[in-house]
Amino acid sequence: MKTDYSKKATNQEIRERFDKDTERFSNLETGQQTTIDAPLTMELCTEAAKYANPHATELLDIGCGAGNYTLKMLSKVPNLNCVLNDLSTPMLQKAKERVTPQTTGTVTLIQDDMRNLDLEDNHFDIVLAAATLHHLRDDDDWELMFNKIYKALKPGGSFWISDLIAHDSEVITRLFEDRYGSYIETLGGPEYRKKVFDYVAYEDTPRSLNYQMALLTRVGFSTVEVLHKNSSFAAFGGIK
Repeated sequence: MKTDYSKKATNQEIRERFDKDTERFSNLETGQQTTIDAPLTMELCTEAAKYANPHATELLDIGCGAGNYTLKMLSKVPNLNCVLNDLSTPMLQKAKERVTPQTTGTVTLIQDDMRNLDLEDNHFDIVLAAATLHHLRDDDDWELMFNKIYKALKPGGSFWISDLIAHDSEVITRLFEDRYGSYIETLGGPEYRKKVFDYVAYEDTPRSLNYQMALLTRVGFSTVEVLHKNSSFAAFGGIK
């Protein structure tokens, strides 16, 4: 039976929230504070990409926000041609402003839903997706995106994800919801916890780490790896 996502946030609502929040997503040192271990997962994803593709020339950053992951990637593999995708035009403008001075390569902006991306086959060395895939809804969306990214990568190219995740066990879901809630309260008290949990419930439909690792394998990635997991967040990916 298909899940009904009709009461979830629309793309327009998600875009409007992010349009107003570019500064919060522009701190390269802290990342997004509501994301546990944000600086560590950014470091690990970009370091894994550097190790997998040290001579990369082509980068795609899906849901790039204000450009943190691309900037971190450029600090490790310089002068990449960067394709930046996001729903939010202000986020893309901020990313372009920050990224352009850091590379002699091209910087291309694509303002669109990631599901609509029309990507050339075997083109990218590295694809990054940070805190964005959890906006995908049904299984068809997830299959579509993972297949799209796999086809867009060159042989040997790599795809690295840092994201909010779900859990397959109800017991473990409760465990990590409690732990994440306690963490959020340290940032802003019970009211902030409610605010964050409310917009996660309305906007987000994450899948478990198990689900996504299996999907990476199913679409064809020859190697899949978990880089880090802490509570309801993980960094992981695959090499084509």
